[in-house]
Amino acid sequence: MKDFKKHFPALQGRTYLNTPASGLLSKRVYNWRKEQEEQFLQNGNDYGATLETLKSVRETIGDFFSASESNVALVPNFSFGLNTLLEGLPQKQKILLLKDDYPSINWPVHMRDFDVCFAETTGNVEQNIEAAVTKHRPTVFIFSIVQWLSGIKIDFDFLKELKTNHPDLLLIADGTQYLGTEKFNFEDSPFDVVGTSTYKWLLSGYGNGFFLFKESVKEIIFPRTIGFNSAANFNSAPEETTFAKHFEPGHLDVFNYGSLQQSLQFMEELGVETLQNKIEMLSIKAKAAFMDLELLSESVVNRENQSSIYNLKGDDVLFQKLKKNNIICSQRGGGIRVGFHFYNSEEDLETLIQALKD
Repeated sequence: MKDFKKHFPALQGRTYLNTPASGLLSKRVYNWRKEQEEQFLQNGNDYGATLETLKSVRETIGDFFSASESNVALVPNFSFGLNTLLEGLPQKQKILLLKDDYPSINWPVHMRDFDVCFAETTGNVEQNIEAAVTKHRPTVFIFSIVQWLSGIKIDFDFLKELKTNHPDLLLIADGTQYLGTEKFNFEDSPFDVVGTSTYKWLLSGYGNGFFLFKESVKEIIFPRTIGFNSAANFNSAPEETTFAKHFEPGHLDVFNYGSLQQSLQFMEELGVETLQNKIEMLSIKAKAAFMDLELLSESVVNRENQSSIYNLKGDDVLFQKLKKNNIICSQRGGGIRVGFHFYNSEEDLETLIQALKD
């Protein structure tokens, strides 16, 4: 398998397994940012060129994830986008959440006047979701595609069947721990909305993210956020604002969104399927090794659908030991969370396994 370490200087001298917390910056993105800052320093800003760049960014996102450019919204992060969306969702909705899902999903829902119900993430999460839908009859299901604590990936075939059996159930997903790990076709997916921050697996730095929408949500969600950038020009009426542009009030940072575009183009050049295969290979080898060491929960051991994120049984003593060995990871949910991206290698896994054994 190809070694991509040369593109990421932060990998030198350390074993970086912390992409679930923050992805790395590539030389490609860094050099582009330097050029843009220099141009801004010397020439100032051409707002017309900025608008063209932002349109190009949306087109790149649409092409990369098989979505319509007009239904791509640029947001600073997932949390901002979800709060904007929830403000446009009629109140008194019954919303299904996953227990222990990421706070940026569950907290905004709790802060509003919604009827909330839960499905457990322990055991068989798909069976838990189906049981909760049957029992509570929610109108909306909001969840992470990949769970931030366990790395469990919700089965897409299950979600397609769920959508078929409950066509009026709105599926709103957080792709922050998923997008960038495998090829994803939004239009062919069961999701009505997918949003993401892009500083993790999409390796785009901070301050950028996006939301993807199916056409049908425009008849259900009525966002009220608005600002000048939402309109076509100064003479536009607020009512003329298109759906996705409600998520883009005010001036957008072309450096940040341009970084996202550069990162997507870089991954496209490397080959999305090549990157996906690398991640899958590392994940399979890692799971087998962690199972041998009895470091995984039963819920993860018994699953076929697992991302490349793993939460290992381990206390602070073990975590400090890993840090001393320059193995970068995070403490989450009472364990030690590691994740493998395409820039990781089998040597990284061996280094981790040896430290765990020692």
